[in-house]
Amino acid sequence: MIDLHYAPTPNGWKISIMLEELGLPYKVIPINIRGGEQFKPEFLAISPNNRIPAIVDWLPADAGRPFPVFETGAILIYLAEKTGRFLPADLRGRSVVMQWLMWQMAGLGPMLGQHGHFALYAAEKIPYAIERYRDEAARLYRVLDTQLGKTGAYVAGDYSIADIACFPWTMTHKAQGFTLDDYPNVKRWYADVRARPQVQAGLAIGKFVKEPFDEEARKNMFGARAKEMAIKQ
Repeated sequence: MIDLHYAPTPNGWKISIMLEELGLPYKVIPINIRGGEQFKPEFLAISPNNRIPAIVDWLPADAGRPFPVFETGAILIYLAEKTGRFLPADLRGRSVVMQWLMWQMAGLGPMLGQHGHFALYAAEKIPYAIERYRDEAARLYRVLDTQLGKTGAYVAGDYSIADIACFPWTMTHKAQGFTLDDYPNVKRWYADVRARPQVQAGLAIGKFVKEPFDEEARKNMFGARAKEMAIKQ
């Protein structure tokens, strides 16, 4: 059994999709990130960066104590290695998947996250920041489109954790004002991935009611609460 500490966000969807794809038994433990539950000591014990998602594997391969894993890239690799799926064993295939996974972790996710923050959530609209992150997000969409034009199927050839990592962030395209018509290879890939029954099941996990997006939620989600805790320490 795996505990999934989770909220329905692009990063949360990565792991619920992965668990559905693998068919592993798991239990969803909702984390109300607007209400600040990510700062509770019991959650910080398994996710010291106070970010969702995180997992606890109660049956790790070494038959040892329950094993916690945080950071979505690390979780995807851990689950892929645990099951021998969605991460090639050969040197070149594995490296290509890992390169695109790192690309998502270092580029696609953070840049779309920053654009979404400044364009949609920031109390003060800063044109320079919105333009800066929109341009970078558009560049990354073009990189992904070019790669998918080369592979003709999935991000790294066969369906892998690279696709599972990238797909949830592209789900934000409409909210962020992008159209996939500008990226035809991404549009084809997006439709193919979204049509997978396991992906649909993963997206349906944890559609729990969100708390209102008020000033307290803003503090909890956008750094003010973490800054307060750091000062107290």
